[in-house]
Amino acid sequence: MARAAGVSIAVVSYALNGRPGVSAATRERVLRVADEFGWRPSAAARSMRTGPRAIGLVFDRGAAGPVAQATGVLEFVISLQEVLATRNLALVLQLVDGPEAAVTLYGEWWAERRFDVMVVTDVLAEDPRIDALRRLRAPAVIVSAGQSDVDLASVTIDDAEAFVRVGRYLLELGHRHVALVSGPKELVRTRERLAALSGVLDAASGVLVHEATGGTAEEAAVATRRLLTGGRAPTAIVYDSDQMAVAALDVARRTGLAVPWDLSVVAGSDSALCRLATPSITTLPSAQRDLGTATGEAVLAVLDGDVRARRELQIGGLAVRGSTGPRSR
Repeated sequence: MARAAGVSIAVVSYALNGRPGVSAATRERVLRVADEFGWRPSAAARSMRTGPRAIGLVFDRGAAGPVAQATGVLEFVISLQEVLATRNLALVLQLVDGPEAAVTLYGEWWAERRFDVMVVTDVLAEDPRIDALRRLRAPAVIVSAGQSDVDLASVTIDDAEAFVRVGRYLLELGHRHVALVSGPKELVRTRERLAALSGVLDAASGVLVHEATGGTAEEAAVATRRLLTGGRAPTAIVYDSDQMAVAALDVARRTGLAVPWDLSVVAGSDSALCRLATPSITTLPSAQRDLGTATGEAVLAVLDGDVRARRELQIGGLAVRGSTGPRSR
């Protein structure tokens, strides 16, 4: 390019990077030659000079069951990317098997400076990923239910308050024997939801049975069959996700129970699946889009120097549909 434009390599560099010291005519000539050559800046070369411009997001296939399987994950990723795109930031997404694999990947990526900020979802009660990011002194945004970390940026969603409302709604319908079919018990989200429902039912002398699963629809179906055929069956079951709840409808039909007359079903997140099911499923609204946006905003705040940025979200009101009704047995 320098030879074609009749200038030095340094002048080409100045012209392409918009730096002073180059006349307007020379800059225009260099840009015209660059266009003729089809030249584009090298992202790898720029990263050596300016650092990476990417945000990391690593999903654990095991712990992320409800998130990875539920339809809302795409809403989360899309809304997160929409915010990042305002700064020309890329989202680097990878799946791993287990938190220790994520820790290893964090170390490799950070050593190579392949991300500016790491986003951590599906937080565990004792999470080695967060400890690893602290040791690395790597910027991070923790997306979780419950209390946020005091030394890292975080986005929290009030699962506890939402599931208290679910519990009270079921009590109003007369249900005193309720089950929760959740994702892995190690997840903070699971513990928050379980504690919320337990507190409400205990106060009303009710009973809560908990079935922890890997979070897939298939595992939810197995847990549902076990609950409905193993002695005293619950009159209402609450599920972590839309897919889990839809799978439960089929199990109820196969065991001879009619929803909602014999069994009420509630999903912890909404989607078209819940609205199109027969009967349509009572749900809490999906917060994935808002969660993705808030996470993106927290990431930008960290990049701007606020390493302890906070965002807090509430879950909206219950969408009451055909899958819930008064207790009849």
